[in-house]
Amino acid sequence: MSIKLSLGNPETGKTYKMELNDEQTASLRGKTIGSTFDGESIGLPGYKITITGGSSKTGFVMKKDLQGPAKRRILAATGIGFKPKIKGQRRRKFIYGNEISVDTIQVNAKIAEYGPKSVEKLLGLEPEEEEAEEETEATEEAEE
Repeated sequence: MSIKLSLGNPETGKTYKMELNDEQTASLRGKTIGSTFDGESIGLPGYKITITGGSSKTGFVMKKDLQGPAKRRILAATGIGFKPKIKGQRRRKFIYGNEISVDTIQVNAKIAEYGPKSVEKLLGLEPEEEEAEEETEATEEAEE
């Protein structure tokens, strides 16, 4: 099953949403929240990516301090997955572990180190410089 990657760029504040194929998804399996991996495995050569969170296919959030890939029921007072309405309130909540597995459907990440090319160019959101030059030359010839 494919994973949706939400990649944040701390310099610009933009977020890029990517759909990873099976090979790219397999390279992420077993990694935990807070771990850094090479961007080459997801099509971003030269970049280092840090995993910051995610959610399971049933919609439960991943929590960094809960080890393993399984869904567990914990007693939560504050933090990820529970916001108390009353001071001192606690509640049992289902939370997903910090490891990416087959049940993970979305992974949140941010760029830790930048590569030589911009993210927009690598994802195909910005036209290549050569293509832009060819278009300007074509428009100049048409004007003459």
